[in-house]
Amino acid sequence: MIAILILAGGQATRFGGMDKAFLPLQGQPLIAHLLARLTSGRENRIAISANGDAGRFASYHLPVLSDAPEFTDKGPLAGVAAGLSWAQNLGADTLLTIPVDTPFIPRDIITRLSPAPAVACYQEWQHHLVALWPTAFLAQLQEFMKSSQNCRVRDALTLCAARQINFTGANDPFFNINTPKDLEAAEHILSTRP
Repeated sequence: MIAILILAGGQATRFGGMDKAFLPLQGQPLIAHLLARLTSGRENRIAISANGDAGRFASYHLPVLSDAPEFTDKGPLAGVAAGLSWAQNLGADTLLTIPVDTPFIPRDIITRLSPAPAVACYQEWQHHLVALWPTAFLAQLQEFMKSSQNCRVRDALTLCAARQINFTGANDPFFNINTPKDLEAAEHILSTRP
């Protein structure tokens, strides 16, 4: 079984500190766009990685996972670890991680990345957090975070021997929204799609 973790822990500093999950794109929050692409029968296998008040996600009726206290300074890998632990408890052998600010994720992302471990690339650019992780990697990841000062996602992917899977197309399917200009570009992409 494959579980899915939406990484929604980052603050959108270029948007005044607003949660990226709730940035509006064509009248819907980013997280709603992502869920529309990821659900299709998998609702009971999706969780959100976010610290702070979990109640802000209550309308989505999904588990909200906070980082373990010992890993709060380890960046997105702390969210990955929390997701791997949750997925193991579900009985899943694989976890897909997706950042909340990537509204154009291919609907068949799991099929195309399988089997784990694997990470998505577009035009030679690795999108570190669009990845399939074996849940058995949890213990090794925890050890890596305990022993490393600089916990880079790229290094964790190397540690678990993730394959790079290349995607093609006119637009980057892993385009992520970091600035107001990116949000405008995403609006344009959606408005020109059939």
